[in-house]
Amino acid sequence: MLSFTGFIVLTYVTFVGGLYLFQRNLLYYPDASLSSPSAAGVAEMRAVKTFTEDGFSHTSWYAPAAQGLPTLVYFQGNAGNISDRGHKARPYLDAGLGVLLAGYRGYGGNGGSPTEVGLYADGRAALSFLKEQGINNGKIVLYGESLGSGVAVRIAWEMAKSMPAAALVLEAPFTSMGDAAQYHYPYVPARWLLKDGYPSASLIADVKSPLLVVHGEQDRTVPFDFGVRLYERARPPKENRWIAGAGHNNLYDFGVAGAVIDFLKITTGPQ
Repeated sequence: MLSFTGFIVLTYVTFVGGLYLFQRNLLYYPDASLSSPSAAGVAEMRAVKTFTEDGFSHTSWYAPAAQGLPTLVYFQGNAGNISDRGHKARPYLDAGLGVLLAGYRGYGGNGGSPTEVGLYADGRAALSFLKEQGINNGKIVLYGESLGSGVAVRIAWEMAKSMPAAALVLEAPFTSMGDAAQYHYPYVPARWLLKDGYPSASLIADVKSPLLVVHGEQDRTVPFDFGVRLYERARPPKENRWIAGAGHNNLYDFGVAGAVIDFLKITTGPQ
């Protein structure tokens, strides 16, 4: 009996140790390849370089806004790269919005490896690029998809200390990575093992930008309840779109782009 118990304990400790050591392999799924904007259906976008505070040069894709309209900075989720988001950028380009698909370290051929601190630096690099184009915070819309919601909330929180972003849009967001990890690994102390926390729930109340949260009620990757809880902690003005039939990856099949554009018409002016 003691031998069997010892085996079970050893197996459990080994499993937990493996989760700790390889957690970033479980969290980030970068695709190092990168197609062209035209192949991704956004031929008017061009590859640009964004430069991070820790010395990286990343490829991002950019198209300027029509006169007077804001620019949407898109922070992608944990898998693939920016070329996979062409179909999501398409409606916003068609509406005249500027779009910057922000490159992450380790994704799309960019140097470095993704971490929480690193992705925040990549977000700041995207803002620095837009400032070089003469675009101030009042004309910037931050958009965070899934993992990217953690980046978008952090950047919006930082911007609130000076001039807030024009708006913040969160697609399938989580409260914190600790909550998400504990949901997926309920039998281990997952939240205490994390290196990358993305504490959106503790930051969102200090964000001063108008907020839109969209979340599928059938989401099994980032549970719907996480989006609701994050929304409830945010200050107004805020709106939500809870989509009954949607999961995690099919929100755009339910007209999310139109909802975002309508929201931005109210918060930032006609599109």
